[in-house]
Amino acid sequence: MLNHLFEPYTLKGKVVKNRIIVPAMVTNFCSSEGKATEQYIAYHETKARGGFGLIITENYAIDPLGRGFKNVAGLWNDDQIASHTKLVERVHQHGTTILAQIYHCGRQTNRGAIGDTPVAPTAIPCPFGTDIPRELSIPEIKELVEKYGDAALRAKKCGFDGVEIHGGHGYLITQFLSPFSNKRVDEYGGNFTNRARFALEIINNIRTKCGDDFIVGMRISVDEMVEGGLTMADSKALVPFLEKAGVDLLNISVGNYLAIDLNVASAYTTHGWFADRAAEIKKICSIPVIAVSRINDPILADSIIREGKADFTAMGRASLADPDMPNKAQHGKYDEIRHCIACNHGCIGTLFEDGPIRCVLNPSLGKEFLPAAAKSASPKKITVIGAGPAGLEAAISARKAGHDVTVYEKEKRAGGQFYIAAIPPCKGEISDFVRWQVHQSKALGIQIHYDTEATVENVHKGEPDAVIIATGAVQVRPPIKGVDLPHVVFANDVLDGKVFPGKNCVVIGGGQVGAETAHHLAQQLRNVTVLEMGDTIAKEEAIGNRWQLLKSLEERKVNLMTSVRVVEIKENEVVFDGADISSVPADMVILATGSKSLNNLADDFVNSGIDVQVIGDAKQVRNVMAATHEGYAVGLLV
Repeated sequence: MLNHLFEPYTLKGKVVKNRIIVPAMVTNFCSSEGKATEQYIAYHETKARGGFGLIITENYAIDPLGRGFKNVAGLWNDDQIASHTKLVERVHQHGTTILAQIYHCGRQTNRGAIGDTPVAPTAIPCPFGTDIPRELSIPEIKELVEKYGDAALRAKKCGFDGVEIHGGHGYLITQFLSPFSNKRVDEYGGNFTNRARFALEIINNIRTKCGDDFIVGMRISVDEMVEGGLTMADSKALVPFLEKAGVDLLNISVGNYLAIDLNVASAYTTHGWFADRAAEIKKICSIPVIAVSRINDPILADSIIREGKADFTAMGRASLADPDMPNKAQHGKYDEIRHCIACNHGCIGTLFEDGPIRCVLNPSLGKEFLPAAAKSASPKKITVIGAGPAGLEAAISARKAGHDVTVYEKEKRAGGQFYIAAIPPCKGEISDFVRWQVHQSKALGIQIHYDTEATVENVHKGEPDAVIIATGAVQVRPPIKGVDLPHVVFANDVLDGKVFPGKNCVVIGGGQVGAETAHHLAQQLRNVTVLEMGDTIAKEEAIGNRWQLLKSLEERKVNLMTSVRVVEIKENEVVFDGADISSVPADMVILATGSKSLNNLADDFVNSGIDVQVIGDAKQVRNVMAATHEGYAVGLLV
């Protein structure tokens, strides 16, 4: 079924064992000096062991002033060579090819990261920036060209099989290529030839210093997808020049920071949505191309290769969710693959706070350097109450630690509120994670008792040594006049198919739950209004996902009202106080006003003398990443 995906490819005399690539993703796992830490090395080695054919490391800064984050990798001095040599050695042990991506952020950084004013072709700030960048002089541009070549040479000394020049996503090379950001009137600005000069000089410099046996790839945004930015037509004109200059491999990407919702495509973007553009580039060059963006399944990846759209598929976030995905796929173990759901909370959300990346679904990400959990010397009988993400993650990790685990779930299926989160449009892949947890539980011999509400009495019959309470949370009914009227329901009941929606629906609460419920109702052709006390809709959602959600709500003509306070719910309308008192018609009112922890069993079990751990929303209402990570940790330590 996956013959095309697992066919080797020879590139510059180096055999890449399959067509599955880990593209560059910043981790913030390196030291502040840009050196590889054991955490950084083990993270990559885990992917190599998991079967990926080619790893392109995170952006290696060619200059400390070119970093986007404080703890990114660097090859701007010789002191960094030794640590990154260890990385290459560890990856090569598993037969995986490895390239170092080299870059300079240009204006897409800030003083907090580099301690100085960012630089750019022109003094136009990044849309997300906090500084007006300083325009580079021609001597400084020439110096940066040399620094790219020097960084590539250091990569070769480390043993890397090559480098990938980051010429996309709005970083410095793109800033020169694009009329969106380059307004120069000298030899590096204006017409196409001048704007391409910086990129071509870098390629020539690297080739001169590193020789012809060194792979030189380039990542490009073939369409910046912003007004006045690079288009497919521009990129089709550029690619022959890149190939002639000596580029061996093209990574076909899209966007810049202003198009972050497409640059790091969210769940609102279709699978493999950019592969057709990779196919367009493949038609006009003789070098291999990489397709990227929302390719999270090996069957999808194989189809892209089989159709001739690309020579390789980049599966970055998929590798975060499951670093063993290639090996599982090659052996037909599809049910064991934990698929990325493109939520962007751990990989992008934490990164944009300048923290080390995480994964909502994979709590071991970033912990690969820690010693593997040993089997317990004294196995226990563990009872887990609740088969949501926290409960099943605790059950799985406890079982792997050698304990005997039983799970009680009062509903007829697993997933808790995370299952309900899969109901709104574009969120359906969440259900695959629930399925994955259930499959893992079954494979490990964990018995889940569905339709069974746990009580002290029936749990005691199993004589457990410890109880893990993961009973989640329940939605709260706010103190609003009329809130007890029969047409007032909870968002979860609408999403779970327990109530049939009215024609004119008013959602009280514009957080992520309220906004996604509104999207669900609007897709069912209801007239929907959202009333939110704060000034922002879905503020807790990841940035790109939020942009796409808001766009969908706008297209579905959902009436979003912020900075309003609901005063009263009446039989046919909701009265609210904003700039002045007003009302909106409603034959159904949906409450999305928050949740509270459900942990009433905790005290009963504590008083009975059993060791009790409360986790997930039952402990404190938070996001699902907190639930899975907490469940994983408690299961190992119980």
